Amino acid sequence: MYHFRFSVNSQVACPERLPDCVGRQGTEGPVLSLVEGPVLSGVEGLVTVFEYPVSDIRYPTSNYRPTGEDFEKGEQMNQTNTSDRLEDLKVAIVHDWLTGMRGGEKVLEILCELFPQADLFTLLHIPGSVSPAIEAHKITTSFIDRLPFKKTKYRHYLPLFPTAIEQFDLKNYHLILSTSHCVAKGVITPPEALHISYLHTPMRYVWDMYHDYFGEDKIGWLSGKIIPLFANYLRIWDVTSSNRVDWFLANSQHVANRIGKFYRREATVIHPPVDTKHFSAARGNRGFDLVVSALVPYKRIDLAVSAYNRMKKKLVVVGEGPELGKLKNLAGSTIEFIDWQPPEKLVGYYRGCRMLIFPGEEDFGIVPVEAMACGKPVVAFAKGGALETVIGFTTAGDQPATGIFFQKQQVNDLISAVERAEQIEWDTNFIAAHARKFDTSVFREKMLNFIREKTQLHFSK
Repeated sequence: MYHFRFSVNSQVACPERLPDCVGRQGTEGPVLSLVEGPVLSGVEGLVTVFEYPVSDIRYPTSNYRPTGEDFEKGEQMNQTNTSDRLEDLKVAIVHDWLTGMRGGEKVLEILCELFPQADLFTLLHIPGSVSPAIEAHKITTSFIDRLPFKKTKYRHYLPLFPTAIEQFDLKNYHLILSTSHCVAKGVITPPEALHISYLHTPMRYVWDMYHDYFGEDKIGWLSGKIIPLFANYLRIWDVTSSNRVDWFLANSQHVANRIGKFYRREATVIHPPVDTKHFSAARGNRGFDLVVSALVPYKRIDLAVSAYNRMKKKLVVVGEGPELGKLKNLAGSTIEFIDWQPPEKLVGYYRGCRMLIFPGEEDFGIVPVEAMACGKPVVAFAKGGALETVIGFTTAGDQPATGIFFQKQQVNDLISAVERAEQIEWDTNFIAAHARKFDTSVFREKMLNFIREKTQLHFSK
């Protein structure tokens, strides 16, 4: 795509040998057909900038052709005006649901800040549940938002989600950005639009974690007969709808590998944002170890509780979820459960702990980065996103570390890792500095650069 400038008084500005009047055939240069392309960047002072692919330029009978110098000038203008073109595009942002501020909503928040003019589409929205930056946008919801018990039972409507997401009308949008861990990537877009999807994970409850959610010991007899039928349909839809995405982004290499496995698509990794400036390194501690997590089966908080029961050491568990009752029944006197905490209070728990315990397999895992931003080491299961964020301690001691990995999700393995961590003299400042590599500013820059690059490529075809 190249820019050609024409002044408002019909004097040619750049390149020099274009027709002397817009829309009229000249004798020394190409003629632009103004009805074949949009005016994307308006008026710059006294100069109107039109943007057209080379295929839209009709050459007269003279021997003139644009020179390499002319195209070089056009490329320079492309680079300087990319942000202007993004602002001129009509943008839709699609997110699975708006029910609280978790990791996915942190990504959404940045997109909303980068594109304040964008419209937001989501399956359901609980007003006031997300940040002001998100709430400020025009929000369109699906019929799921009008079903009963949506606040607490919306996950039970999972078989309806594909139909709901496909009913959004995006025909007037040029750029669609989806952030998805369920069905948002499956939105139907116009053929000429660009769709970039930031995938937190393929739909984990029908793929690699199906048995963690719907195993025989997790659901009743009737559900066990019905759910496999819906799961099969959801897998088929999930793979089919992946072809609607032009470019995939993944929040970790772990997720990018699964995108390749399940969808046979490549994905670029951009780690999600962590607002590390709100954290600072703390050398002391208050004698407890910490878990911060949603209390659901695959997080394996039961493993941490069992290990600390046996060690009779103090563990604080911050979080809520359907496993809370079961975990409380399992816990001994050294285990304390705390409700979800706002960020300003959660910092105090990070700074006060000896180490963070991270016993589950996560797609990325923001919590370990937040703990490390406070200078605290992480004891993590050696699988998933933690392998990309935590620098594991080695007996060779050939590099600084930010945590220790254990290889099997077994009580004895976790206990051994905790005991090893107690013997290490951790470099608090190094741990905190490492966490800053995942700061929000890094995410913002990488995301905007990727969108600019792919937008320029797409609309230059």
